[in-house]
Amino acid sequence: MRIALIASPFIEVPPKRYGGTELFIAHLADGLTKRGIKVVLYANGESTATCELRYLYARSEWPIRSEIYSSIKDLDHTSWAIHDCWHEADIVHLNNVPGLAFARFNGPRFAYTVHHPHDAGLSKFYSHLPNVQFVTISDSQQQRETLFRARTIHHGVDMQAYRLETHKQPYFCFLSRIAPIKGAHLAIEVAKQTGIPLKIAGEVQPIYREYFDSCIKPHVDGKLIQFVGEANLAEKNELLGNALALLFPIQWNEPFGLVMIEAMATGTPVLALPGGSVREVVADGISGYVCSTLPELVKKARQADLFNPSLVRRYVEEKFSTERMVDRYLALYCQMMEDARGKRVASPAAKSKAVELTAGGGAAGIGPADDSHAERFPADPEEPRAIA
Repeated sequence: MRIALIASPFIEVPPKRYGGTELFIAHLADGLTKRGIKVVLYANGESTATCELRYLYARSEWPIRSEIYSSIKDLDHTSWAIHDCWHEADIVHLNNVPGLAFARFNGPRFAYTVHHPHDAGLSKFYSHLPNVQFVTISDSQQQRETLFRARTIHHGVDMQAYRLETHKQPYFCFLSRIAPIKGAHLAIEVAKQTGIPLKIAGEVQPIYREYFDSCIKPHVDGKLIQFVGEANLAEKNELLGNALALLFPIQWNEPFGLVMIEAMATGTPVLALPGGSVREVVADGISGYVCSTLPELVKKARQADLFNPSLVRRYVEEKFSTERMVDRYLALYCQMMEDARGKRVASPAAKSKAVELTAGGGAAGIGPADDSHAERFPADPEEPRAIA
């Protein structure tokens, strides 16, 4: 089996700091390679995933210069990658939109992981591509799409990359892009009402500089509220692992939320507001709390020290490991090849254990919470905010 795994050219795989999609691609590439699958990764030249790398652009470039420039660069990179692997790959696995147009031509089978939230324009485009195997990253996301052929496969993390910390320190952590829909301003409110310090980590993108300057920065005093900037893997282990809890007070329908399973992998519970995938990812009362309102979140935050870190990590090992994710993608690839060739292809994962083809979990809408800050700032161009 030969898989062409195509990322965008902007962020290295795996990412040094920001890049949830790129982290997923790295985990998948490494996991498939360990199973003996031939994987060619198309990314930029700074990528270090443990498989064959091919690239057109040598350097990462984030943030992007402009929308039109990024669109041209992404299309240039992706069209080159598909041309390069056209007669070589059994399956082309896309993770960026531009490559989907090439699925109209007779050639390899195409899979596409939907990393974006629901968008009416994209959904209409997807409807024109009945031959593409779409992969949604949560059941909640799939329920918002109208896709001819789709399967939910939850993300997974490499458990060896995250260190279990059983002795927590008295602070909360917020780790995400600093944007209104991610709820950093609500995390600050939780810290103020509980008196428990908060460490905020994340990228401040230019579009949200005003939000940061007016709603986050004035509260940063270096004591109760700290802002530590972007975090790499080692820094994430430190921040997440030592925290009483990760605060995840989102204000939109989250497609997945990789940071939730990163936190739980270190033994740290997640305290979240509902939206999108949250109820699929967080086991309420086991690996964290899913709260309907901000006052409830504040109340539960005072009980964050009641969780057993070892049990929190065990939950992720059972539900969201890289091995589990790779099993499901391998089963999907084999089914795609069977459909294409009219004969059965045995999944390598099936030799050792049964392969689960679908992920369980329910969907949830946005709960009532303070969204006044979000209304004052521009909507995320790639992640439109969902309002209950």
